[in-house]
Amino acid sequence: MTQARPRLNRPTKHPEPTPARHGGSRRGLLPFWRQRILPWRCYLGFAGLSHRMEIIVLGSGTSHGVPMIACECAVCHSLDPRDQRTRASVHVVMNGLRIQIDATPEFRVQALRESIPAIDLFILTHGHADHILGMDDLRRYCELRPDGTLPVYCTEEGEGRVRDIYPYALVPRGEQPDGYARFDLRRLPARLELPQGVIESTLLPHGRVETLGLVFTEAGTGRRFAYYTDCKTVPPAARDLARKVDLLLLDGLRPSPHPTHLSIPEALAVVTDLAPQRTFITHLNHAVAHCDEQLYLNNEAHFAYDGLKIVL
Repeated sequence: MTQARPRLNRPTKHPEPTPARHGGSRRGLLPFWRQRILPWRCYLGFAGLSHRMEIIVLGSGTSHGVPMIACECAVCHSLDPRDQRTRASVHVVMNGLRIQIDATPEFRVQALRESIPAIDLFILTHGHADHILGMDDLRRYCELRPDGTLPVYCTEEGEGRVRDIYPYALVPRGEQPDGYARFDLRRLPARLELPQGVIESTLLPHGRVETLGLVFTEAGTGRRFAYYTDCKTVPPAARDLARKVDLLLLDGLRPSPHPTHLSIPEALAVVTDLAPQRTFITHLNHAVAHCDEQLYLNNEAHFAYDGLKIVL
């Protein structure tokens, strides 16, 4: 009688990451589209390493979002989940410090989708509606802080917009019931030094306002990340600040010129000058399909997409 061959428990060469470490479904199973995109994330270096700077793209779309309301174009009806773009915002983890950049109208949905557990400080790049109208949903993160107040860094223009839209969030603690957002407004200096690293800022022209361009340098690793959203040009001072960063996330609205945003060709010219290690174009509108990345970018950069995670 032939004996059955013993089963060998061969280790998998490339074990699939667990959903909890990669922002998967809250039910513990990776949706089909995330399973397909996971190899992209492995290529980008995401491995759930808490001691390295992590960047989470909460939203990669323009002020209309994609799909756009009442539009019948191919991109607005695309089945590619990377063409489903909520308004642009980013969450940065620098040596454990959690920094939220902007709060879009979809911020609550974005935070739930990516399981953002806490926010230590908030940066408002500028006061346009697609970057500020989700700030009321910061109330939960205020509640989780010991003093119930969230530091909010901004420009003079941004501060004025916060005061106009959220006056109730500026009332001293004890003068209103718990459960409301409570902000400690601060002007972001050119260089903010923290135990976890340094945040440097510069002003970028964006129509009638100026946007905060941000460069993060992590203490210990020295890794550098630049976030330049909503800008028509990148002035010399801003270019010098972001030159040869490890990661650049740059505005690039569409292929054709726009009066207040970089076009994709203009963005690529900036990339050539700055020579970053890696670049992603964000704040994309419905003129761009993700599958056409190679056509527009020619390996010089990549299109960002909602849920993109990068560890430096």
